[in-house]
Amino acid sequence: MSTTTEAQALDAYSRAVVSVAERVTPSVASLRVMRRGRGGQVPVGAGSAVALTPDGFMLTSAHVVGRSGRGRATFPDGSERRFEVVGRDPLSDLAVLRTDEGGLQEAELGDAAELRVGQLVVAVGNPNGFEGSVTAGVVSGVGRSLPARTHRHVRVIDSVIQTDAALNPGNSGGALADSTGRVVGINTAVAGVGLGLAVPVNDATRRVIGALMSEGRVRRAYIGLAGGPRPLPPQARARIQADSCIEVVEVVEGSPAERAGLRPEDLILEVDGAATPGVEELQRLMVAELIGTTVTVRLLRQGRELELELVPEELG
Repeated sequence: MSTTTEAQALDAYSRAVVSVAERVTPSVASLRVMRRGRGGQVPVGAGSAVALTPDGFMLTSAHVVGRSGRGRATFPDGSERRFEVVGRDPLSDLAVLRTDEGGLQEAELGDAAELRVGQLVVAVGNPNGFEGSVTAGVVSGVGRSLPARTHRHVRVIDSVIQTDAALNPGNSGGALADSTGRVVGINTAVAGVGLGLAVPVNDATRRVIGALMSEGRVRRAYIGLAGGPRPLPPQARARIQADSCIEVVEVVEGSPAERAGLRPEDLILEVDGAATPGVEELQRLMVAELIGTTVTVRLLRQGRELELELVPEELG
């Protein structure tokens, strides 16, 4: 490649990053999370947030706000606004905030399902208090998993985006944007040098965001079992036309799974007519619409195929 061609390629790359930065940066706020102390409101954390709507809704990471209920958001134009936490969902690591006034420049949300490995992405946030910082990199991987937990439950955030765009403390809650300036992820974790992770913006997270904005919480179904993926026994594969299933490891006492008659070592094939080759697939099925509804669980027990009826409860 000639020097001129290299310069042109570099210039094209620079133009792309600059264009994204100019479009996204005005929508990313620096957060100071506050908590009431003996001397009044005291800062307990910091991070970033992305403006969702002109009238004051913002999106950040649940771990940024923790259990705090309010704080201050500072935007790149120097404006500062108080915010309150509308709702948080630790099991997706997302939280929705609302400022005390509107006039926000909203970011455009994209679809992380369209991302490809090697695609340009730009991270915008406030690492270590440096407001409006921009780093660029590529999508290093898609479909990663990230465990999230509350004090009682553990859930896997799936379809997590891996990027080599530099992320540092304070980037959490900030935007990961594609080359068109659409926000495709919310930066959530630094797993190592050159290894950042972002919660994807996709259909599932849009539903979470909508629930947090309207209800302040996310309702999920709960059946009360622990399990893991397992290959189906060879003699069952041809008959069932599947390669893997979920092996039940533990059934929680008093849970819907126990009442339905599920046992450890059962192999779950389907729930409510949907195949369950792994825990992620079962997790995706645990939507609010299943709460209190009778569903059929198709399983293998000691080589025999069974169907049990189960009524999920609301995850508390």
